[in-house]
Amino acid sequence: MTGTARHDELAANLSGMRVDVDAACAAAGRDPADVTLIVVTKFFPASDVEELVSLGVRHIGENRDQEVGPKVADLPEEVRGLLTVHFVGQLQTNKANRVARYADVVQSVDRARLVTALDRGAGIALDEGLRQEPIDVTLQVDLGEGEDRGRGGALPEDLPALADATASAEHLRLRGLMAVAPRDQDEPGVRAAFERLAQLGEDLRKDHPDATWMSAGMSGDFETAVTCGATHLRVGTRIMGSRL
Repeated sequence: MTGTARHDELAANLSGMRVDVDAACAAAGRDPADVTLIVVTKFFPASDVEELVSLGVRHIGENRDQEVGPKVADLPEEVRGLLTVHFVGQLQTNKANRVARYADVVQSVDRARLVTALDRGAGIALDEGLRQEPIDVTLQVDLGEGEDRGRGGALPEDLPALADATASAEHLRLRGLMAVAPRDQDEPGVRAAFERLAQLGEDLRKDHPDATWMSAGMSGDFETAVTCGATHLRVGTRIMGSRL
């Protein structure tokens, strides 16, 4: 596909997505300005990211360190300067130093050891001039019940201690919660899960009032997420198309 054709495809997909997010916000009585669209660009090249930036996208999501590090490095400085890069995948502690060199946000913090490793990595990156700000962090919550657990994340009962550890980290900023809807759920099941996430966020803000983010909703369930109060949507296939 030529650059012009790909630009036109992404423009059409992005326009349709924005229309649908606006409609979901209207139905929920929410201001679309309160919802941040994160375009998940995993498996797609840096050239696509450049096209997205030219179309007004300012947030991208990636989940594979071995892919996103080189991809971000390939971006022109003026493009990178306009972007907020969200790491949204499961993160091993031994990769935290590398991720801290390029990620503006890590959405998948789910254990205290990762908080320690990421804080250390962010401190090193700050000292080396590779970043100027702390890393924004959301805590990933496992919303599954019983056998449905396992999509990643801390158990809800472990959130208070994890939040305290994150808030105390020198080079991290606690922003809120993130979750993936449980597998094989119909719309009422997804809604119940996202409503639970919203309640967990409300509980979190009793001790951490600045933790206002609720990252939930992907290509297939973003409308339900908006209804339940999501502030950040992580949308890939709907905008990028099928995996290359």
